[in-house]
Amino acid sequence: MYTSLQFAHSYWAYAVLILVTLATLNAWRGSLGKQSFTARDLRLTLWGLIATHLQVVIGLILYFISPLGVKSFAANGAQVMKDATLRLFAVEHILVMLLAVVFITIGYSRQKRKTDDAAKFKQVAIFYTIALVLILSRLPWQQWCD
Repeated sequence: MYTSLQFAHSYWAYAVLILVTLATLNAWRGSLGKQSFTARDLRLTLWGLIATHLQVVIGLILYFISPLGVKSFAANGAQVMKDATLRLFAVEHILVMLLAVVFITIGYSRQKRKTDDAAKFKQVAIFYTIALVLILSRLPWQQWCD
């Protein structure tokens, strides 16, 4: 089960990156181009939201069964904070990714409340950009590139 979840989490991350990047670029294009916020734009932001929420569910399950998650605290105690790799997986990755999902959720929710197209694009552009930067900052690039 652990290997299957790890595989799903690793490969679903590509979908998350693609969808969030597309939603972010689309929002900036719409915001700077003074375009109408259409159903297509709404669906793109929604797909980014759904993909990140699904990734969080898989990631949280993985966090509790992985030797690099909660179990690393039990096995290593405070030494987790001194080891960069353990700290990345046990603390930094999960916290920053949860923050990114919060920003995506806020951006999506706030754009739904706006009536002006430019304001909708602006909300998505700002919050999805922050989330994308956070996601890119704490991806385990070393594992992905190996």
